[in-house]
Amino acid sequence: MCKRYAISGLLVALMILMTTSVIAQFRAQNLGGGMQFGRAYGNAEGSWGDPALSFRAYLRQSWNEKLETEISAGIFSRIASEDVYETELAPISGRLLYRYITSDAWSSYLYGGLGALHYYVKELPVNATAGIENKGWTAYVPFGAGVQFKISDFTSFEVSGGYNYALSDNLDGVQDGGDDGFLTLTAGLTMAGYDWLSDPDNCGLTNAEEKELGTDPNVADTDGDGLKDGEEVHQYQTQPLVADTDGDGLKDGEEVHEHKTKPTAADSDEDGLNDKDEIMTHGTDAMAADSDGDGLSDGEEIMTHKSNPLASDSDNDGLSDSVELNESKTKLLVVDTDGDNLSDGDEVLRYNTNPLSKDSDGGTVEDGVEIARGTDPLDKSDDIFEEIEEVGAAIVLEGISFELGKAEITAESEEVLTKVYNTLIAYPDMSVEIRGYTDNTGPRVFNVHLSKLRATAVKDYLVGKGIDANRIEAKGLGPDNPIATNDTIDGRRKNRRIEFVRTK
Repeated sequence: MCKRYAISGLLVALMILMTTSVIAQFRAQNLGGGMQFGRAYGNAEGSWGDPALSFRAYLRQSWNEKLETEISAGIFSRIASEDVYETELAPISGRLLYRYITSDAWSSYLYGGLGALHYYVKELPVNATAGIENKGWTAYVPFGAGVQFKISDFTSFEVSGGYNYALSDNLDGVQDGGDDGFLTLTAGLTMAGYDWLSDPDNCGLTNAEEKELGTDPNVADTDGDGLKDGEEVHQYQTQPLVADTDGDGLKDGEEVHEHKTKPTAADSDEDGLNDKDEIMTHGTDAMAADSDGDGLSDGEEIMTHKSNPLASDSDNDGLSDSVELNESKTKLLVVDTDGDNLSDGDEVLRYNTNPLSKDSDGGTVEDGVEIARGTDPLDKSDDIFEEIEEVGAAIVLEGISFELGKAEITAESEEVLTKVYNTLIAYPDMSVEIRGYTDNTGPRVFNVHLSKLRATAVKDYLVGKGIDANRIEAKGLGPDNPIATNDTIDGRRKNRRIEFVRTK
């Protein structure tokens, strides 16, 4: 009775499964089932019986494209040998199916399992063993192979064949020491089953798509990068089998959800730095080529100019890095490029001086000195000699020249003489000596006299400009006190000089 209830229940379940709505629901769970009809050939006492009816129904659970489990039951099945015996069979079994060949059109499988078999020897042979029970239960082992041919997404035609080894010698009513069995060859329809169009892991890809791509149909995120396989394929165009599609050191999911960078481009903003370096090392914006907005890309700043990509003015001199590089031509990492104690920004934006020259007006006084004392760094006419602020200080007035062998000042001397005049004006209490020198060429008396005349010429120039004559003393020292050798032309040139010495 229990046997018939179990079989009837299985048949009812299969009938329900055959309805379209239930098939669709079962497909989502990779469930399926079917019915097969065919022939059974008994194998008892070493001989095969005649072909007899075989029918079975089954339910299957697909775990992946290769493995399925099955429960099955048979009814109205029998084995027989004409005029010898006839036995009705009701097998119930659990099986494991392994699909060793799969394609979109067909597949083949091997199966094996274990089951319980109810037998009823309806017609005992004339040589039946005395006292034998003509019905009962025994365990049996089914194994064999099958082929499925796809008819539609819902239905397949299936052919299978296998041997069923019974752990009993009673199937034909005769016991001769060897267990009986039977061979089955059946065909039928399988509904649903492994569903190539379903998405069991809810990743956005069907089983068929996952097979083609090589992803795991039971894992939503095959490469563990934080994105579902379907998102990678359909939305972000990343590789679902590679956690870091663009090879920039960041997982695709990190780029999409955390950093908002492009998972398919190692350098999202095309600034010359890969995304991981920008985020993890430099702290720059991986989606902005110029993080500090100074007109230079982050890659240029780091790789070429070594400037700060997070500060538009790397040296904080008042000029942006781009202006320093492209306009003022100053140094991006040096506040005072020319070393005149004025920042490049002050020179360009405030004083209009040349940030590449210490002395913008060429008057021999640095821009910073002029700004500090209040003179115009763009007007060399107001330059003075700061070197003689103390009594006894002396400087050589380089640039003052005379006609050869004479005391006539040349026009080229005007600039230096103007600076001497400015110095005396700037220090009204200063008194000075103008000392003239020559080299040792010619008679000493002549050289001393010539040097005195030249020193006097300088004094007369200054007095003529309005300086009090009492503040200036002119002396001629000829070849005395040489500052270089008189054995060379250059040395003699240096010895022919005018010195400016503070005496008060």
